[in-house]
Amino acid sequence: MLGSGLRAVVFDLDGTLVDTLADVAFAMNEALAARGHVTHPLASYRAWIGGGAADLARRATPDEDELEGARVLGVFRERYAERLVVESRPYPGIDDALARLASRGLALAVLSNKPDEPTRRLVDTVFPGRFAEICGQRDGVPKKPDPTALFAVAARLGVRASELAMVGDSAIDVETAKRAGAFAIGVAWGYRPERELREAGADRVLAAPADLIAALG
Repeated sequence: MLGSGLRAVVFDLDGTLVDTLADVAFAMNEALAARGHVTHPLASYRAWIGGGAADLARRATPDEDELEGARVLGVFRERYAERLVVESRPYPGIDDALARLASRGLALAVLSNKPDEPTRRLVDTVFPGRFAEICGQRDGVPKKPDPTALFAVAARLGVRASELAMVGDSAIDVETAKRAGAFAIGVAWGYRPERELREAGADRVLAAPADLIAALG
């Protein structure tokens, strides 16, 4: 357990709360095909998810061409909006873990580099009413690992950053927490290898959602 001063838990979305890989990959491959580009296997998207939709489109586009990546991004957003929750599912045990954390008085929030509208729609569909704050990537606000958005979430929850834990599956989430002065919790059930989380300096790396209770409850 991290300590009695913990008052809130902020979760990453993709790869942490929900396995969205299949829907994201399908929509991006449709966008690439529509633009006449080769498509990619799931394994590639597993390594690319986490930096936001624009970063994903750039990585998926041949030669990481930024201009063409922007065109692919526009198509991707249309296709992804049509299948936001087709194959996407919460990780086994997440629902129970969230309920138990909430029952112990911890405020729960989501902070994602996915654009704000699909972030909110996905969370509201999969976890209706569960989170006090839901925040995706917005124009004018730096993406994680910049801690600006995490500080804003903490303020809206009425806590200091030092009183919250950031839970995520990538080095981006760990760095965000570290730069904000929050606890950094890595999850090994997501898209990145456990080694990445430990090398990034995670305070804890958890093997399964049930471990959240012992670590944070």
